[in-house]
Amino acid sequence: MSLSEIKNCLGKEGDSLLNHTCKTVSKDRLHHVDGNWVDRIFCATDRNNRVLRNLQALFSHGRLRNTGYLSILPVDQGVEHSAGASFAANPDYFDPENIIHLAIEGGCNAVASTYGVLSSTARHFAHKIPFILKFNHNELLSYPNKHDQIFFATIEQAFDMGAVAVGATIYFGSPESSRQIVEVSQAFAHAHELGMATILWCYLRNAAFKVGDKDYHEAADLTGQAIHLGATLGADIVKQKLPTCNGGFKALKFGKTTEKVYTELSSEHPIDLCRYQVINGYMGRIGLINSGGPSGKDDIADAVRTAVINKRAGGIGLISGRKAFQKPLNEGIKLLNLIQDVYLCNDITLA
Repeated sequence: MSLSEIKNCLGKEGDSLLNHTCKTVSKDRLHHVDGNWVDRIFCATDRNNRVLRNLQALFSHGRLRNTGYLSILPVDQGVEHSAGASFAANPDYFDPENIIHLAIEGGCNAVASTYGVLSSTARHFAHKIPFILKFNHNELLSYPNKHDQIFFATIEQAFDMGAVAVGATIYFGSPESSRQIVEVSQAFAHAHELGMATILWCYLRNAAFKVGDKDYHEAADLTGQAIHLGATLGADIVKQKLPTCNGGFKALKFGKTTEKVYTELSSEHPIDLCRYQVINGYMGRIGLINSGGPSGKDDIADAVRTAVINKRAGGIGLISGRKAFQKPLNEGIKLLNLIQDVYLCNDITLA
């Protein structure tokens, strides 16, 4: 997809998103993405050689191989959102093999999924595409529903199936977050010992984060702090929703912030809001991948928009699931390829 086609997908936001220059935190202060990402970022860390090898395997696969960018297919929604609700749009994806096929044919760097999905296909596919085992989940069969991430698999099971990385979610801000922080931090340390990379879904969950008709679960200041906590507890890569607003700390009147967060480190522009997320990951050292969000009426435009914002803000990629697998296979592949085209387009640069 050419720059003009990408601009057409962006519609009336095209000029604003493609020509914006960040005047908050300038690009020269970031760790820039390139094909030498693992060497530049991780060789100075305490990660052992096996972790470095698996990180390199992750960045060396798919259409974005050796660019420093990632395109990951995540399919854990059968647990997180219920299998019926997730796969009704395309029942083929009740079969784990079809999930792996979509990731391979879609040119992804990796597939992230549950122990059940990956273990049932590991001997056929673990050597053909990097596996990321998501080891904790929030299941929705308990009544009443609650927001608590619990372990569904062990780090040893990820290692035994040949996964290159493990993934986990922490619901920062929830009553259970302190326990989750300790559990995931210990699990990530064990994963590193065994040579696997670590990816953290740095999500927020608390009913108090909604004030009137405003939802601060996607506020730049709150999500940025969640990313900083994720980087602190040992994540190699952090996943976060694209910010849609700011001022969560001020509206909720808790925690600590400073007016400079809103006047000097961010603005109302979508790229500046995402840039604030990036800098909270150690100025980009702990790479930010944004999530693609739910499937809707304008999935292609939404996915391209998210990719452009993430790339120009200094992120390292997109992790998009429902927009891809809640469609026929050929349409899912097309959407994944369009996302990748944004990162392959040399005309789209850091803002």
